Amino acid sequence: MNKENYFIKQIANNTFIGDDGAVVDNKLNENENYVYSMDAFFENVHFKRKWMSLKQIAIKSMLVNISDAIVMNAVPKYALITIAIPKDFNKKDLKKLAGGFKKVAKQYGIIIIGGDTISNIKLDISITIISYTSHPIYRSGTKKDDLVCYTGKLGTTKKDLEKLLKNEKILSRSKFITPKLNDRFFYEISPYINSALDISDGLFFELERLSKVNKLGFEFLSDMKNDIGCSGEEYEVLFTFNPKYKKQIKKIAKKYNIGLNIFAKVIKGRYKCSCKGHHF
Repeated sequence: MNKENYFIKQIANNTFIGDDGAVVDNKLNENENYVYSMDAFFENVHFKRKWMSLKQIAIKSMLVNISDAIVMNAVPKYALITIAIPKDFNKKDLKKLAGGFKKVAKQYGIIIIGGDTISNIKLDISITIISYTSHPIYRSGTKKDDLVCYTGKLGTTKKDLEKLLKNEKILSRSKFITPKLNDRFFYEISPYINSALDISDGLFFELERLSKVNKLGFEFLSDMKNDIGCSGEEYEVLFTFNPKYKKQIKKIAKKYNIGLNIFAKVIKGRYKCSCKGHHF
């Protein structure tokens, strides 16, 4: 049983839940919507402190939340940060964490407007990002005969996580340590795409999500190994688009030096992921 999906069904019966963020109408400006997204980043679930510096932990916790806003075609504006602080943390530790949060906030023009702090035995972080969009992009926009594409290369974060779990070192530039977000590229291709989400739990998991919400399946254009399809923590973008926009999207990708992988076509049917679950 997928406990995550089951629990969500117990508490939610509305149209806001089901995407990377919740889109809420702005009553003061009909041409702009609020987008609320939130992710938890907990010690011994998403990371171990021996794997990353405190500054790196804070940076990644911000980036994985911002990623959700980007794939909704929203520009992040504000952040609320809740942090459970281990009792043995000193002022130097807190400055390192704060430095990571502030670095990403400055990079993306985000104002940290509040949150909460509590004492705990381990480091747990929960961040809410408030964004704006005039043209939200949903998972539910996938159309039959769309082409399916993902950015960048997949598979390295799975390999790096396996190394960390064996107490081996990985490069500091690893995407597992610091996700690479392609916000400018995504905002520019947004007029040409029908649906999108970020690859947090693995490509095959995200395809199953698209399949469920759109009641459609996928015809792969070539074989794809599990080392690529089951690799989570990638934070590359998965999106679908009408084939007539292929030329425009490729041109924009070239402009930003983004690798594109057009790997499937949307067809009638259903798709089921066979990867081992990441949740619970």
